Amino acid sequence: MGATCGKAAEGRDDRGAGRGRLYDDITQTVGNTPCVKINEALCPPGRTIYAKLEYFNPMSSVKDRLACAIIEDAELKGQLKKGDTVVEATSGNTGIAIAMLCAQRGYKCVICMAEPFSIERRKLMRFMGAKVIITPKAGKGTGMVKKAKELSEKHGWFLCRQFENEANAEFHYKTTGKEIVADFEGKRLDYYVLGYGTGGTFAGAGKAIKEKRPDVKICLGEPDAAPLVASGTKSDRNPDGSATSSHPAFKAHPIQGWTPDFIPRIVEEGITATGYDEYIAIPGAGAIETSKKLAQTQGIFTGISGGASMWAAIEMAKKAPEGSVLVAMLADTGERYLSTPLFENIQADMNEEELEISKSTPGFQL
Repeated sequence: MGATCGKAAEGRDDRGAGRGRLYDDITQTVGNTPCVKINEALCPPGRTIYAKLEYFNPMSSVKDRLACAIIEDAELKGQLKKGDTVVEATSGNTGIAIAMLCAQRGYKCVICMAEPFSIERRKLMRFMGAKVIITPKAGKGTGMVKKAKELSEKHGWFLCRQFENEANAEFHYKTTGKEIVADFEGKRLDYYVLGYGTGGTFAGAGKAIKEKRPDVKICLGEPDAAPLVASGTKSDRNPDGSATSSHPAFKAHPIQGWTPDFIPRIVEEGITATGYDEYIAIPGAGAIETSKKLAQTQGIFTGISGGASMWAAIEMAKKAPEGSVLVAMLADTGERYLSTPLFENIQADMNEEELEISKSTPGFQL
């Protein structure tokens, strides 16, 4: 009995210890997210997979890091003062994170977002006090970026430029990558698995990991419907580094937050500076199914991109040498996907099995 209780408590004995510090504002809680082991229901035998759970950030996504990076950098450079307006183009998570920073710092916030992205994200940004400008579906990611740039030039607003801003990757170098290195200090780590949105996590964290653990292989994933990097064709760029047009290899895909219709400059620079060792094309259906499996076998609630990263990690693990250890980036929570294909088979009303359970006691009522 004692041994069983001891085993059950293993890894939980720091509960109640607190964090050992107090925080002056919400932005100080960004980062230091946990790496959690995936059990045998998903992990191939003889391998170990960890998920770095970025939904532990205050606004439930990895983009909280990006928002801190860009806003704090702009403040240090004297580009922002209280009452100014911040504008950015985003598929949602970046906008939610920037809205948080703006609310806390006293800035006004305007977000440009292409029509296909989930309604929950629009509502979350507006709940945080941001104005959300919806751009036409036909314009894709380049359309929303163009609109944000136009608004910045017209009104003199601060434009975040998340796809080109060097502060993005630098923040991931100083935080995300170093956290992974620290958490795996003295432990085996063979693969770092992720996709890309802006490319900040890939370029910044990848660089930090490679510097300390050069034998770790970086595995870069893309939606199989939009193999932009795999195509070998670079995006044409304006003088500021932004893409001039939609990439010819792009097709619509369900992995929101990943792979816009252009290759961000940060991705291109990360490939040049650090590179990647493995490439994995990820089916949208596989990403969605893996997200559901993470919830139903691990209790890990992540979005479609998190499912995509884990799908890639599982496939990588299958062909990796026995004993290999992998860490996959899970970018956000599943709660902002309620109106997307991730939840299309999840009903609000009771199904037949649930009705039968309800009928099994005398208190049943229609």
